[in-house]
Parts: sequence; C-alpha cells; structure tokens
Amino acid sequence: MLIEPRVFRDDRGWFMETFNANVFREHGLPLEFAQDNHSSSRAGVIRGLHYQLDPAQGKLVRCVRGAIFDVAVDIRRASSQFGKWVGLDLSEENQLMLWIPPGFAHGFSVLSDEADVVYKCTTLWSPAGDRTIVWNDPDLGIDWRVATPIVSPKDASGPRLRDAELFES
Repeated sequence: MLIEPRVFRDDRGWFMETFNANVFREHGLPLEFAQDNHSSSRAGVIRGLHYQLDPAQGKLVRCVRGAIFDVAVDIRRASSQFGKWVGLDLSEENQLMLWIPPGFAHGFSVLSDEADVVYKCTTLWSPAGDRTIVWNDPDLGIDWRVATPIVSPKDASGPRLRDAELFES
C-alpha cells in the first residue's frame, strides 16, 4: 500500500506526520511497531530481497535522503499474486511511504548518489527467521534500474523464489 502523507511547506521548510494512529487504523495498517531500522547506501547498491519467517514481519518504508526504487514481492504460495512484484520510487522529494505486509519480500536499489532508508517493522528481527531470495532471480525479472549493481554476498547467494522457504498462506 502506497502512503502519501500530507506535507505542509512554507519558507522554513516542511512538516509531515509519518504515523497517525487514526489514519493507520482507517486503512487497516498496524498501530504498533517493534523495531525501527535505518540504512545508508551509495549509488548502485541493491539490498534484498529480504523477508522473515516466524515471526513474519511487515515493514513501513520511506527514503529520507536521496532516492530509491523500492520493491515488494508477494511470496505467499496460496496467493493469486504469488511471484508478482511492484516497484515504486521513494525519495526525499516525494516523501512517499510503502507499507509492505507480512508475506512479502522486500528490496531496493539506490538511484541517487547516496540514500538513507528508514523503516518500521511489526516484529523484532529474528536471526532464525531471516531469509533472502536472490536479487536477480530470472523468474521474477525485476528491473532494478541500476547499471552496475553492488550486492552483498548474502543477497547474491540467496535461493531463487522457486527454491525458497516461503509462506503457505
């Protein structure tokens, strides 16, 4: 779900709410988060595709500096959208946020010289539940919009979607 907050601008700068319980409740979004994360990356970096099993983890993602191409992949085997992905530009300029519910893998590529990404998580990170799908899985065909990808060894060696441990529902 794409979230476009109201941004109030004037000659001093801008102000926006990044969380409002009433708005989140109206849209069926979580009202409690267990962990906040912040990553900083340089141009060409691809992080992902990450997800967590037991406990499953939802993420509210936004880019607070620079620009990213943010990707969510439906990895619920029983879903009619299984294996489908959506990608959106998130940036400090557009101030959009993307809600990625449990049951989806998440990744992003850095489109600007540098980018800072912050995201709220519905559950704590669990090393035992941490999973990765290889970023360039040909079955997914994600165009990361990066000419020379910079990828961690973990992300480069993840299984393909068809071989990954996934959600059944």
